[in-house]
Amino acid sequence: MDTKPKLVERRFLVPFILITTLFALWGFANDITNPMVAGFQTIMELSAARASLIQFAFYGGYATMAVPAALFIRRYSYKSGILLGLALYAVGAFLFIPAAAQQSFLFFCLSLYILTFGLAFLETTANPFILSLGARENSTRRLNLSQSFNPMGSLAGMAVASWVVLPNLLSDRHRDETGQLIFSSLPEEVKAVERVHDLAVIRDAYVALGVVVLVMLVIIALTKMPRTVGQGVRTPGTMGRLWRNRAYREGVLAQVFYVGAQIMVWTFIIQYADNLGINKATAQKYNIIAMAMFLCFRFLSTFLMKYVNSRKLLAIFGCLAALCSLGAVVFVGMPGLVCLVAISAFMSLMFPTIYGIALENVLPEDSQLGAAFLVMAIVGGSILPPLQGTVIDLGTVFGHPAVNASYCLPLFCFLMVTIFALRRYKETKSL
Repeated sequence: MDTKPKLVERRFLVPFILITTLFALWGFANDITNPMVAGFQTIMELSAARASLIQFAFYGGYATMAVPAALFIRRYSYKSGILLGLALYAVGAFLFIPAAAQQSFLFFCLSLYILTFGLAFLETTANPFILSLGARENSTRRLNLSQSFNPMGSLAGMAVASWVVLPNLLSDRHRDETGQLIFSSLPEEVKAVERVHDLAVIRDAYVALGVVVLVMLVIIALTKMPRTVGQGVRTPGTMGRLWRNRAYREGVLAQVFYVGAQIMVWTFIIQYADNLGINKATAQKYNIIAMAMFLCFRFLSTFLMKYVNSRKLLAIFGCLAALCSLGAVVFVGMPGLVCLVAISAFMSLMFPTIYGIALENVLPEDSQLGAAFLVMAIVGGSILPPLQGTVIDLGTVFGHPAVNASYCLPLFCFLMVTIFALRRYKETKSL
C-alpha cells in the first residue's frame, strides 16, 4: 500500500491553485522590469550604473518591507497579507502615470519601490503558505512546483517587453552603421518628443498590469483560505532560534548571492548583446530564450527531486551555472552570449530549493519571520547589479570587454551557492 503523502491534498487544491497564480504575477513584474534598465538608460541618457538604480529600487522594496510583512501576517492572517500585497502592487503600478507626466527617473524608481512593497508581502506570504499546504516531507517539492509558474509569468513579462514595449521605443531606432546607439547626439527638440512617447509606452504597460492585479485582489478577497499552523501565533525567542539554526542562517546568505546572480544575469543580457551590435528588441529575445530554458529546467528539476537529493542537485546545478558564467566572461562574441543564456537553465531550481532547505527545520510558529528574512535576501538583487553596471561603464578591463568581465560577479555568487549546497548535502550524509 502506498503511504506516501500527496503533494497537494484535495482540500487545499483551490487555495494552492490561486496562490500559485501569484508566483506568475510577481514573475511578470520582475521580468518586464529587467529590460527597462536598458530602456531608461537610453531614454533618460543615463550611465549603466545609474540606470541600474531601477533594480536597486525594485529589490530594495523587498528588503524594506519583508519583515513588516511577516509581522503583519503573524498578527492577522496569510489572506490579509496577500490582499495588502496586491493593493500595494497596484498602487505602485498606477504611480507610473504621474512618473511619466513628470519625466522623472527618480519618480519611476519610487513607483517601483512601492510596487515591490506589495511583492514583498506576496512572497513573504505565498512561499510559507505553499510549504504549509500539506506534508512537511514533500514541502520543498511542492514549493518547486508552485515556483515553476513564476517563470511563466516571467515569460509573459518578457514577451510584453519584447513585442509591445521595446520595439515601440523610438529612442532605440537611432543607430550608426556599426549598430551603436546615437540617440544622445540628436537635437534636443527631437529627443524631447521621443522621450515623451517612450515614457508613455512604458507607463501603459505598468498601468495594464495594475488592472490585472486589482482583478486578482477581488478574486482572492472572495475566496475562503485555510488557516494553517503558525498563523496568528506570536512566540518569544523566534530570532534566537533562527540565528542558532545554521542551515537557515547560511540559507539566507546563499539566497542573497543567488538572487544577486539571477538579476545580474538577466538584467545585462541586453547590454551584453548591445556590445555585439544587437538592438534591444532583438536582444530581449535572448532573454526570452533564457527564461524558456529556466521554465523547462524548473519542471525537470522538480521531477528529478523524486530520485536525487535536492541538496546534491543544487550543488550540481551551481557548478554548471558557474561554468557557464566563466564562458560568458572568457568568450567574446556569440559563444559568450550562448553561455550567458545557458546559465538560466541551471538557475532554475535555486531559489525555491535554497528556500525550502533553509526553512526545513524551522518551527511552524517561526516560519513567517523565517520567510521574511529569506525574502529580504532578495536585497542581493538591489546591491549587486549597480556594482556590475559600474564595471560595465569602464568599457574595457585589461583589454577585455567590461561587459564580459562583469560576469565574474555572478560566477562568484554561484560558487557560494554551490558551497552552501555541498555543506547541506554533507549534513544529510552524516545522519
